[in-house]
Amino acid sequence: MDYREVDSTSEFVCRLEHGADWRAEIEAFADEQGIDAGFFYGLGAVQDAELMFYDQDRTEYDSLTFDEPLEVAACMGNISHLDGERFAHTHAVLSRPDGEAVAGHLNAGTVWAGELYVRGFDTELQREHDEPTDLDLWNI
Repeated sequence: MDYREVDSTSEFVCRLEHGADWRAEIEAFADEQGIDAGFFYGLGAVQDAELMFYDQDRTEYDSLTFDEPLEVAACMGNISHLDGERFAHTHAVLSRPDGEAVAGHLNAGTVWAGELYVRGFDTELQREHDEPTDLDLWNI
């Protein structure tokens, strides 16, 4: 295991803009606040969503699109840099009115309502290609 100790530099509570893209809002906020590394939790609702699932055998992402209102029962992720841009690695559990849940990497979703807790760290984290997984992971 690779690791690094980090100190928190800032904490925020945020309300996402109705009609905006969920992940893009987080990335824009991190950019505005100069957050180079951090962690977030969120909840709310989206009008639609694109979830990604990583196929470990093919080492490729598959996408599923949901064109329906969904509750964001849980959302969590981290902030770092990927290809020179701030990137919000976002996972979510989304639920339908009957309680059925779908989950995965939240690539996009139109915010109906969203609230976040964001904690910024005192370091910068870069994502770099990891040969065994073919993913862009933290360079610790």
